[in-house]
Amino acid sequence: MIIPFAIRPFRQEDLPAVLELFWETVHTVNADAYSAGQLDAWAPADPDIQAWKTSLAAHRAYVAVDDAGKLIGFGNIAWGHIDRLYVQASCLGEGIGSALLRELERDAPRPLDVDASITAKPFFERHGYRAAARQTVTRRGIELTNYRMVKRG
Repeated sequence: MIIPFAIRPFRQEDLPAVLELFWETVHTVNADAYSAGQLDAWAPADPDIQAWKTSLAAHRAYVAVDDAGKLIGFGNIAWGHIDRLYVQASCLGEGIGSALLRELERDAPRPLDVDASITAKPFFERHGYRAAARQTVTRRGIELTNYRMVKRG
């Protein structure tokens, strides 16, 4: 079944739904690639709400909503760096991530880059990104692996 959805700019009132989707997606979609401790460090149950507000306000941010108005994805970009791109686990494979990515890439300076999780790496490869480096990042004192990926064109 195809899920009808629309992409629109992020609004501050979207923040609670964004935080809920972020936590759920990280802990569901990435559970096979990262340990429970890594998932908790990446998406803690007690996020820094002010940091999220500041970040999303400072970047070009979009949300995907279904035809009932429920938030099913979001992403943001700043200066050619895709900071976040998440889609509700039950909606993966419906084109929502691709649509959000197209909106984020539109009018963005090149080259584009993203720090992609182990799980997201194949998605970005399908969209023309190439792994430039495997990285180890530290979140809340816990190390996680991701990939610096770049899209030139």
